Amino acid sequence: MTQLLKTLGRTALFRGLSEEEAEKALSCLGTQRRCYAKGEAVLRAGDHVGSIALVLSGSVCIENNDAWGNKSVLDRLGQGQVFAETYACVPGEPMMVSVVAAERAEILFLRAAPLLDEQAPPAVQRLVRNLLSVSAQKNLILSRRMFHISAKTIRGRLQSYLSDQAARRGRQEFDIPFDRQQLADHLGVDRSALSNALSQMQKDGLLVIDKREVELKQVEEM
Repeated sequence: MTQLLKTLGRTALFRGLSEEEAEKALSCLGTQRRCYAKGEAVLRAGDHVGSIALVLSGSVCIENNDAWGNKSVLDRLGQGQVFAETYACVPGEPMMVSVVAAERAEILFLRAAPLLDEQAPPAVQRLVRNLLSVSAQKNLILSRRMFHISAKTIRGRLQSYLSDQAARRGRQEFDIPFDRQQLADHLGVDRSALSNALSQMQKDGLLVIDKREVELKQVEEM
């Protein structure tokens, strides 16, 4: 339990709570810990969930799959990040997306019902405030993705996405969180076409890329 509390103390969801408060919150919410192998589904579209999920280790991808098998990767979440909170707080609402382990992952599930109780203890009320902040951040991420895919060309989508990554990291060199297929799915394009666009951007001197490592180049350096 001690190690779990230390891990939770580093997450946005439990920010500001002492270990004692976090332990009280966990006792109110009830928890379940599960491990998933790479590629294993954590949650599927259509599932009804009553718990908020928090990534203790590893990472998961949030995916949307249509009736024809086309997949779009909406986001990748790592240690300390939460998912399914919207569905857990709206009883009866089926999942519109699937969650798949991008690597071996351990997930902590927290019952959402106590969060909606007006008589919840102070520790749980603090979690509710933190959850609101987490949800707002996730809405911003989804808004960014909508902005990226609004570009008509693959190159335009890449420029939008990579510029945003650089701005958020505060530097021109960074690692992207997706492999090539996941990035293609995230931007809603074909993988081969994406690779071709990246190669051309590298030839044009706009960037240097090695797997997930990217360095953006200023136009004036060309």
